[in-house]
Amino acid sequence: MNVRNGPKTDSHGLGKVWVTLTVIMAIVTVGPTAARASGNPLVARVEGGLVRGQSERGVIAFKGIPYAAPPVGALRWQPPQPVSPWQGVRPALKYGHDCMQVLFPGDAAPERTVPKENCLYINVWRPQGSSERNLPVMVWIYGGGFVNGGTSPAVYNGTQFARDGVVLVSFNYRLGNFGFFAFPALTRQDRGRMLADYAFMDQLAALKWVQRNIRAFGGNPNNVTVFGESAGGMSVNNLLISPLAKGLFERAIVESGGGGPGFAGRPLEGTSGSAEAMGVKLARHFGIDGQGASALARLRALPASRLVDGLNMATMFGNHTYVGGPILYDHLYMGAPTDVYAKSPQIGSHVPVMIGANSADLGFLRAKSLHGLFAMFGPKAAEARAAFDPSGRLTLQQAAWLVGGAFMMVEPARAIARTLSARGQPVYEYRFSYVATSVRKTPFGRLGAMHASEIPYVFDTVRAHYGTKTSAQDAQVARQMHAYWVAFAKTGKPDPRGLPAWPRYHTRTDRLMNFTGSGPIAEADPWRTRLNLAEWYFAHKAALRRKPHMAGAH
Repeated sequence: MNVRNGPKTDSHGLGKVWVTLTVIMAIVTVGPTAARASGNPLVARVEGGLVRGQSERGVIAFKGIPYAAPPVGALRWQPPQPVSPWQGVRPALKYGHDCMQVLFPGDAAPERTVPKENCLYINVWRPQGSSERNLPVMVWIYGGGFVNGGTSPAVYNGTQFARDGVVLVSFNYRLGNFGFFAFPALTRQDRGRMLADYAFMDQLAALKWVQRNIRAFGGNPNNVTVFGESAGGMSVNNLLISPLAKGLFERAIVESGGGGPGFAGRPLEGTSGSAEAMGVKLARHFGIDGQGASALARLRALPASRLVDGLNMATMFGNHTYVGGPILYDHLYMGAPTDVYAKSPQIGSHVPVMIGANSADLGFLRAKSLHGLFAMFGPKAAEARAAFDPSGRLTLQQAAWLVGGAFMMVEPARAIARTLSARGQPVYEYRFSYVATSVRKTPFGRLGAMHASEIPYVFDTVRAHYGTKTSAQDAQVARQMHAYWVAFAKTGKPDPRGLPAWPRYHTRTDRLMNFTGSGPIAEADPWRTRLNLAEWYFAHKAALRRKPHMAGAH
């Protein structure tokens, strides 16, 4: 239930008991007694009971608060269910388990817990002053390709946000085969309820928990900014589109969230490549035949360590039984954001948005030669080579990375900024081009800012990431970038005092904020030619796909 202007129905299909509990706990939580709890600023009342945090570097941190029941046993592949109340004061002193996954050694934000299926926990950082009320709230959604990630990495610590007057919230959501799954028996049993995209159900449940409980931590449920990176940024795009998220936040920040044609998603059913077909294939992989209730029960009985099936960011593209991420289903996932926004002007939360990507962002392109790489651009091959490799010194790997990043992350960010801006929606585009001093001389450091490298600057946690290699310039850029994010959360405009003004995005000017080694610079997009070429490439491919259909229509 949404306590403001969101859908009035129980969109998660949790039943009358859940709705009744929600109403009761919402009344308890938003009252003055809840905010004060026992008069101890380290204690807060939330759904389920009292929790005790701890003073941590000048703020109060509450970690490992359950926001839903453990999604285990019969609750595997079910919408998140309400927590069971507890007696006394529950310690909220350490992170709950990150969700089930195989840890990825090269992760830019390594987890610090043992992953478990019992993982639906939420964390809150708030300023030390117990009397502060109606503070802006920021809710972080982590990335990791929907197969890795969690709230425990040190770079996601919310201390600096709380020091700057923001209540920072982070939460875990289900991943991999636990977060995205379809099966014929599930569809038959649960049709009419939410299906398939359990990761997105968790995200909605966490945002609703914030609405009902955040006043207990001094936060204002009417001033919530949701932000995320990579799969988290993709999730924010999805929340902007989904009517199920209406009223759950007032502002949104998308960091390297992609959103182009490659993010279309599988249909739930009806084709040989559907999510249901992949679920049947996964069952057979585990030696389970059939598509009925018995097969589903056997799947639910599998140990979590087996069901994870070795999935992480290094193995996911070679795994032929994983559905691959978001599944097209009702309002949980409606397709590639660039397509959905462009085709359906009425869809989307008309809220202020910050969106952008990094200068050497993530991209997967393969080519046998530089000639072959640029030949993808057809008649514009020479123009593409001049735009992406003006010096002629890039290796094939470096050039493919830059072109792939433009395709996968940078151009879709601009495309979404253009679409939303044309609606009159306040949009602020950014490019993160700053490279930490300690990695500038590495092969990819010379190329630009890699995927996810902006995160410790946004959180102002660069020392947690670079340790003793953190330079004074690194720290300064972190303070500046963090200040823009905080200002946006407080006012809807990224305009911190004493820093360069960040102009709203408009297609005609194509101006963004570029975070560089010379500081934040508001400028016309220096990559305009590259992104125009990427835009042309997508349009050209789409036209080629339409040609057989168009020919047959005549």
